[in-house]
Amino acid sequence: MRIGLTGGGATADRIVDQAVRAEAEGFTSLWYASAVFGDPLVAMALSGQRTSAIELGTAVLQTYTCHPVLQANRGASTAAAMGRPGLTLGVGPSHRLVIEDAYGLSYDNVGAHTEEYVSVLGPLLRGEGVSHRGEHFRVEIPSVSAPPQPVSVMISALAPRLLRVAGEMTDGTILWMANARSIESHVAPRINAAASTAGRPAPRIVAGLPVAVHDDVAEARSTAATIFANYGTLPNYRRILDIGAAPGPADAAIVGDERSVTAQIQALFDAGATDVWAAAFPIGDDRAASRQRTRALLEQLAAA
Repeated sequence: MRIGLTGGGATADRIVDQAVRAEAEGFTSLWYASAVFGDPLVAMALSGQRTSAIELGTAVLQTYTCHPVLQANRGASTAAAMGRPGLTLGVGPSHRLVIEDAYGLSYDNVGAHTEEYVSVLGPLLRGEGVSHRGEHFRVEIPSVSAPPQPVSVMISALAPRLLRVAGEMTDGTILWMANARSIESHVAPRINAAASTAGRPAPRIVAGLPVAVHDDVAEARSTAATIFANYGTLPNYRRILDIGAAPGPADAAIVGDERSVTAQIQALFDAGATDVWAAAFPIGDDRAASRQRTRALLEQLAAA
């Protein structure tokens, strides 16, 4: 199984050590939030130099705070610093609460903004010139050199329009809070149809969910309800939770003993996911033991 983990750490050394360990244990990817180490691309470049094959991806970089031309340059520079393939730029528009309320930028027409963004970003990272005149971006770059290493582009597509964009213009979608039901009924049909119509390869669907191996399911869900409560209040995640018939983030979380968690992760793949991004979280007083139990199962599944 293609199983990835959440990347991050308090220092560059810890982030690099984490990547080395994850690769040695057979995990296929690490996914870094936009705020990791101030800028995740710095830590990812360092980690890429110490690893050989593990995918290092952002989940996700905000579009509004970085022009797509600059984002392409950042991606190319990070790939060059890594010195090997395996970099994935996951980008997305974030949330109105962040972009409008905190940063003071307009969050109107978010779908059009994101579509224009990747229509500039994608070609530049393929070494193609761009001539784009849209509502949100105007870019004229007749020619550009291809990055020294390939850079994959994916978006955080949850709604129908961005799932179409993801299928037509990118390598896939990085999900969060989308359970097996929502992937099977909503995500996979839309993104796969868009890719097929555009004549593109089958897109990746990275299913990100909280995961904990624990015998007391009620306790696990109670803990998840506390840790991940905020996601149930954000409209983008609230919609995908509703599509999956999950009352809240705790209901979307994957929890239970080893057998149950294995079945739930398999259900994500059966629903159409190509990868699982497991955001392990601890339960109970012995947090280290809880994390280790979850990681041990995930390692076994990654080897399967």
